[in-house]
Amino acid sequence: MNKFRGSFPIFRDFSILTRISRSCKTAPDTAAPITAAEATAVAEFVEDEDEKEAQRQLYESKRNKSRLLPQHRNLLSGRRPYTESQSWVHETLKYQRGLFGKYGLESGVDPRICFPTAAERAEKEEYNRVAYPYTIAEMRERIEAEAAAKEERIRQREEDVATKLTKLEKWSQEFRDRVAKAEAEARAAKEKRERLVEEVRRHFGFKLDARDERFKELLAQKEKEDKKKQKEARKKAREEKTIAKLLAKGSEEKSAPESRE
Repeated sequence: MNKFRGSFPIFRDFSILTRISRSCKTAPDTAAPITAAEATAVAEFVEDEDEKEAQRQLYESKRNKSRLLPQHRNLLSGRRPYTESQSWVHETLKYQRGLFGKYGLESGVDPRICFPTAAERAEKEEYNRVAYPYTIAEMRERIEAEAAAKEERIRQREEDVATKLTKLEKWSQEFRDRVAKAEAEARAAKEKRERLVEEVRRHFGFKLDARDERFKELLAQKEKEDKKKQKEARKKAREEKTIAKLLAKGSEEKSAPESRE
């Protein structure tokens, strides 16, 4: 033990500190006075402690190679960034709850603040009443009703598709008939015009340009006469059809009394 006293002042002056401590415990009137040498030793001891603290702080500052601020180093170490509030935000209930939720009891926050207050409970109940007005049973009934309605729509759609598929061949045939009829009418119109053009040319006895005014006038006259003939033919066909209906009705009326007799 003696060999370390020369190296460390705390051991070198430990005997002096012991005497000072004992003198402080004795009565004031019986305490031995502190000599100048002892006071000097105490001052040197205090200076040594201050020098050690300064060196420790210097070493700590040199160890911080990242140059990060203390709060940032705390975050990297998984500790609370600030030991004391630095802003009014740090005093808010939301921030305090967040600290406890992240760091637990090490945050130094009272866990009781995590429980909702009466105002928060009332606000939550009002929100649930507006956002979720239906009970669980009512919501279940609504979901089942919506699912049933959706299935019914799907079923009706499938039936409609099946019905249309059965009529697809009929519609296809009707479409083909309409196309054939339109093509036949177009061919008939073309043949009719060619026939009229040929009649006009035979009328003049020589080949005449279709852009000639005489050709256009005679062609228009021929088309008018042809339309008149077609109209009279349709009228005659309707009359013959009406007469046939009347004759058929008369024969039925005549046969009815004979069958009763």
